[in-house]
Amino acid sequence: MRLQQLRYVIAIAESGSINAVAHSMFVSQSSLSVSVKELEQEMGITIFNRSSRGISLTSDGVEFLSYARQVVEQADLLVDRYQRGRTRTHQRLSVSSQHYAFAVNAFIRFVSEHDNGNPEEFTLRETRTADVIEDVRSFKSDLGILYLGTSNERPLRRRLEECSLRFVPLFKARPHVFVHEGHPLASKKSVRTQDLANWPRYTFEQGPDSSLYFSEEPLSSLPNSRQIIVSDRATMTGLLRDYDGFLVSTGVRSDEMFAGIVSIPLETDEVMNVGYVVHSQRKLSELAQDYIEQLEDLISQFGDSTVLVPSRGTARHSSKAKASETGEA
Repeated sequence: MRLQQLRYVIAIAESGSINAVAHSMFVSQSSLSVSVKELEQEMGITIFNRSSRGISLTSDGVEFLSYARQVVEQADLLVDRYQRGRTRTHQRLSVSSQHYAFAVNAFIRFVSEHDNGNPEEFTLRETRTADVIEDVRSFKSDLGILYLGTSNERPLRRRLEECSLRFVPLFKARPHVFVHEGHPLASKKSVRTQDLANWPRYTFEQGPDSSLYFSEEPLSSLPNSRQIIVSDRATMTGLLRDYDGFLVSTGVRSDEMFAGIVSIPLETDEVMNVGYVVHSQRKLSELAQDYIEQLEDLISQFGDSTVLVPSRGTARHSSKAKASETGEA
């Protein structure tokens, strides 16, 4: 197997045409077809279905493609690190997260503190739960931020174990209900689940992996008269300010949510265990540890006892100390 063969497979899968790929990569169509055929024979699978209508991936091909992308991406990173970047190290950090404002705020702090003129590439992706897990599994991201709760912890931990990921807790929080300050529920000191039944519920879209345990919001199985699904925090914030619906989340509010939006404790035994996942085969970089420390610092400054659930020991535990305990640098 050669790296160039993997690049051919990726290009063909993306374009759906061997002829187009042959033209763009300056290789004859026959040579390209032979190269792919040799790869299929070597791997013992059929990667593409070929017909008069065109070319498409087989089920084995879909799985093979995901691994091929990882191999090519890692190879490109090696070239970039050791050939193109001999004189100046290119610093990289990639974080995937469920939709949490504190993750964004920590990222902004991190970026501002690492503005040192060196070549840098810092990425934060607010995305779906399944994508957070896949990004870390495939080494696309250094770490991913998500929550475990009573209803989803067992299946999610099983999924994390299957992907060789390790969950590290940041904080535990009591679920809160977010509504605009003029909402009929806004004046309550606490809200019962039955109080929510007749109000529209806002949730973040989870795509095809929309099983209950991938939901970003606790108690997602509660019946509601109406459900409104969005994919970004800006739309969610706009809905909360301007419409009589609600969002169930951690209760840790961002600056953008202080104006016109209130959070009310939800009467439930559910606890949200928010943390980050890392690959068990990947050592945390110094940049990743720095970002985690920004997360920990933000949480330590959030002193609302109605939101955070006290943990045993110290509330703030340095990520570098955690790394040393687990053999990470």
